[in-house]
Amino acid sequence: MSDITMRAATAADHAAVWEILRRVFRAGETYAIDPGISQGDALAYWFGPGREVRVAEVDGRVLGSYYIRPNAEGGGAHVCNCGFVTAEAAQGKGVARAMLAEALDRAARSGYLAMQFNFVISTNTRAIRLWEMAGFAVAGRLPGAYLHPTLGYVDALVMYRSLRTDLAPQPL
Repeated sequence: MSDITMRAATAADHAAVWEILRRVFRAGETYAIDPGISQGDALAYWFGPGREVRVAEVDGRVLGSYYIRPNAEGGGAHVCNCGFVTAEAAQGKGVARAMLAEALDRAARSGYLAMQFNFVISTNTRAIRLWEMAGFAVAGRLPGAYLHPTLGYVDALVMYRSLRTDLAPQPL
């Protein structure tokens, strides 16, 4: 998909972002969010304090969104965390890849030293493949940590990527 534009999300994007979140959250397959979450609570979560929210659009149509925020406070604030959602019609068309590329660049320019995904559902193979292609590694596995709506208890992964080569993990 060409001509993907990234920009800061605004209140005017809430309806479009909600439509993407609604489908993803209701499916219950990739986020540890109550599938019955209300629109107001979902938007409060996605646009919550301390989150920089961006949207990806093509021809003025929002096809994805992501947020970036510190993963922890204090001594852990140099590591960021992100969440990504893509409209069903845009899946497999480079929108998630474009959002990730921008997020990695924004994170590095914002002074973050690493990016960490805290709870990647192991059955979310498309996301895992994309994260790994972008240099993320599995830093930990949480056995049976997620109750998938059709597959039962599945693992969750912690995935991590340094944003600086001098801080890359060293072999033991």
